[in-house]
Amino acid sequence: MIVWVNGAFGAGKTSACRELVELLPGSLLFDPETVGQGLRRLLPMDRMTPVSEYQDLPSWRRLVPEVAAALLTEVAGPLVVPMTLLREDYRDEIFGAMAARGLAVHHFVLDPAETILQERIEAREECPGDPAASSRLREWCLEHLSQYRHARRWLARDAELVDTSELDAVATAQRLAELVKDGTARCPIVQSTDSTGDTVAAAVLLFDAADRVLLVDPVYKPAWEFPGGVVERGEAPTDAAQREVAEELGLRLETSALRLLAVDWEPRTGPRRGGLRLVYDGGRLSEAALGALRLPAEELRGWRLVTLEEAAGLLPPARLRRLGAALEARGSGELRYLEAGLRAAVGQL
Repeated sequence: MIVWVNGAFGAGKTSACRELVELLPGSLLFDPETVGQGLRRLLPMDRMTPVSEYQDLPSWRRLVPEVAAALLTEVAGPLVVPMTLLREDYRDEIFGAMAARGLAVHHFVLDPAETILQERIEAREECPGDPAASSRLREWCLEHLSQYRHARRWLARDAELVDTSELDAVATAQRLAELVKDGTARCPIVQSTDSTGDTVAAAVLLFDAADRVLLVDPVYKPAWEFPGGVVERGEAPTDAAQREVAEELGLRLETSALRLLAVDWEPRTGPRRGGLRLVYDGGRLSEAALGALRLPAEELRGWRLVTLEEAAGLLPPARLRRLGAALEARGSGELRYLEAGLRAAVGQL
């Protein structure tokens, strides 16, 4: 189990977590900053120079769940993690990777009143004996308050906010321990770990009257997706497409409504599985059908109708190329075969 204690820089996360490990038997304190410090020693200077925060390194976001999982093989747990995490896409990536390893994540945010937070930051002495360094760090924390203010909107939906305006580190830890025990802050992320090999997945493109395509926002990965998922063992791809649309959107599609547009071979990249990705045309949805869509909160955060140009800001490059090819196929009637999102062959539908 992971107890992730989030909050603005200077909110007192580390102090509270040091007290919390004393209250949770078998627990261990894991500060992901140590992963960043290791990367700073290992990566070449030209890679680290433009990076102001460790979190912007893909290797940091990949290693944190790996290290957490490895540490939990050494101790009974839980793992207590004091770490500011203000980008929702980074949260999705890291927490999704933890869920894929079967780790339950309890997500807390220390949330004192902003005036109190400012007072605490200004009173901190981070670098004893070096007043100039302490002053720079205090200024840095204060400058990042606006980021926390902006992130608080999604954090309020995702985590358990704990008002620590009147609490010291010990009282905060006691409150967190109570909430851990009753499971209040557990993130309901569902991520299958049944297979480690390549997979076949079926996606369904659904359109509105203006031919905008529907995308969904998973809670366990940083980028948007098409409705759909992995084809289960012994399951036909078209059956998987129908099942996934029903599970994710509450929408029932007939087999006759599905038309195959594109087949894309996706290479394995790091921990992400590769395999064949089938893209179907699921047809247009009426305003009534769109209004009746129902998403599972443990998997999807929301949905959006977009043009291809708007999708460019939401989809990874290979997935965007897959969408573009599928839209071409929809217009031309010619099936597209792709490899890594790049056109490789054309057939007749």
